[in-house]
Amino acid sequence: MTREILLDPLLPLSLIWIIGAMVVLVTGLAVWRGLSGWWLRGLAGAFVLGALLNPSLQSEERRALSDIVILLEDRSASQGLADRAAATDAATTEMAARIEARPNTELRRIVIPDGEGDTGTRAMTALAEAFAEEPLARIAGVLLVSDGRIHDMELAPDLPAPMHLLATGRADDWDRRLVVGNAPAFAILGEPVTLTLRVEDMGAAPEAATAPLEISIDGAPPQSFEVPVGEPVDVPVTLPHGGRNVLHFRVPAAAGELTDRNNEAVIQINGVRDRLRVLLVSGEPHPGERTWRNLLKSDSSVDLVHFTILRPPEKQDGVPVDELSLIAFPTRELFLEKIDDFDLIIFDRYKRRGILPSIYLDNVSNYVEEGGAVLVAAGPDYASADSLYRSPLDRVLPAAPTARVLEEGFKPRITDLGQKHPVTEGLSSEEDPEWGRWMRHIDVTPDSGNVVMSGVDDRPLLVLDRVGEGRVALLASDHAWLWNRGFEGGGPQLELLRRLSHWMMKEPELEEEALWAEATGQQMRIIRRSLEGEVGDVTVTTPSGEEVAVTLEEVSPGRYEALYDGPQIGLYRLEEGDKDAVIGLGPAAPREFEQTIATGEILAPAIERTRGGIRSIEEGLPTLRDVRPGRPAAGRGWLGLTPRGAYVTEDVTQAALLPPWLVLLIASGLIIGAWLREGRS
Repeated sequence: MTREILLDPLLPLSLIWIIGAMVVLVTGLAVWRGLSGWWLRGLAGAFVLGALLNPSLQSEERRALSDIVILLEDRSASQGLADRAAATDAATTEMAARIEARPNTELRRIVIPDGEGDTGTRAMTALAEAFAEEPLARIAGVLLVSDGRIHDMELAPDLPAPMHLLATGRADDWDRRLVVGNAPAFAILGEPVTLTLRVEDMGAAPEAATAPLEISIDGAPPQSFEVPVGEPVDVPVTLPHGGRNVLHFRVPAAAGELTDRNNEAVIQINGVRDRLRVLLVSGEPHPGERTWRNLLKSDSSVDLVHFTILRPPEKQDGVPVDELSLIAFPTRELFLEKIDDFDLIIFDRYKRRGILPSIYLDNVSNYVEEGGAVLVAAGPDYASADSLYRSPLDRVLPAAPTARVLEEGFKPRITDLGQKHPVTEGLSSEEDPEWGRWMRHIDVTPDSGNVVMSGVDDRPLLVLDRVGEGRVALLASDHAWLWNRGFEGGGPQLELLRRLSHWMMKEPELEEEALWAEATGQQMRIIRRSLEGEVGDVTVTTPSGEEVAVTLEEVSPGRYEALYDGPQIGLYRLEEGDKDAVIGLGPAAPREFEQTIATGEILAPAIERTRGGIRSIEEGLPTLRDVRPGRPAAGRGWLGLTPRGAYVTEDVTQAALLPPWLVLLIASGLIIGAWLREGRS
């Protein structure tokens, strides 16, 4: 029980001070006049002032509360390196026993789990949550068993008691990591992009001037190089194809280092073409010629060279060449010397008229076989005796003309195979698309390739084929321009042309047989496209080497998908049949493994503010002592806890020290006494 005197003035203090001054003044006047009862008058005034202050005696029944010590156990990923997990187990068990052995002390053990995603060690978040559940007046101290790699120090709460760090790790620990300085999201095909890499050694690392570096693109066999340690290295990389390119950099693990989880980096760069170089070769002028030109010129990424025949040999009229307004077209330069500079060659209603010798057309065939692309928009010329099919180009063209030209209206349709092919997939999902009609169809017989669109009586309209390393497309009509003019509602000519050109440019997203994945956080969407009837399970190889079979479901014709949650951050390899792909989930080196050497520097400012200490478990566990608030809480071989002396009040009683009747009786008696004493005198 505790007692104390409380004052609850009946009047404002300013008024009581005035009354007190008047009492002193009256008493002083009595003394000055020599009145013998002055002291009785003064006592009476003092009793009145005391009554106005209304003193009372308060008694409290208090129950003492125990102190609370919080023990934080870091169980993040970096704490699993070397023998840190065992050291943490031993240290927390021993320190918990010592805390529980202290009188009037309670222990709160809190485990800091591995952060979700790539958030790192959230020790301060766990501590703040613990403080929210406990009265701060009872916190006697905080002990943290960790490697000191904390990633949320900006959320550190105000500490009401000493905080200490028991650091795991050893003095001879060392680690090596790979750091990527800059990595662009996009790069232009054919132009080198420079990445900056640096190999760093941390901790008690052995001296090494160089380290091996392996570089792999899209899961291909890696190439090995020797790079200096501790110095930035510029690595020029030229992307091999458009679309996503996955670059994997890896430094092989060295003997004795803590982990190799930070020895690799996965960079994903999208390859884009600077310019699409197109050669448009037009034959006899027709309404669609301008449409082809306008479509190609409308794309700012297209460099167009248009070769049109305005003066065929049969129209020679003897006019001297120097008097013609036309200039000679550089056919030899384009079709022999610089043909490989073009990404796509389009023959629009072109037929053999003696302009391009057979050797030029033979060179075009070679161009296709070596990786080029040719699109033939066929008109009546393709069915004639001067057809391109009756030239050296026949060995790359996918369909032979029957010499029939069908002059009737029809709506182009996507074939069953075309519903699966990426060039025509999704252009129309209806059986009777709201497309305008075309009025001419060249009858052809496919020799090879895939028929993805059909016309009159389901005859082949668009045939796609692969020849050697290149690709060829044959459009058996010269009326595609009607769509662009909006005839009967038009149709997706621009989108069809875009897909055709990108397919012939070998863009990965338009491959008929393709396997890839799209990442969202730690989840990936596995996508398999195939023209075959069915596909098998995809084998996913995780960063740890574990293989998981994932079953795909058909979501649309020829497209199979599945969702897979990656258990780890790093590089995943996908395989299905002869198709393979790689994808990175999160950074290859998670935040937990960016820095792995145990340290107290991160926590030092917070610990110093509470006058706590940092001790290494390797040097032995410290004892625990009581220290007063504000005193140093750490010394050689010991750490301090501050007893808080917290209590809870169970009962409170108050009693007046000067009851009004007693004050009135005493004051009246003193005043009467002073009057009687002075009366006798």
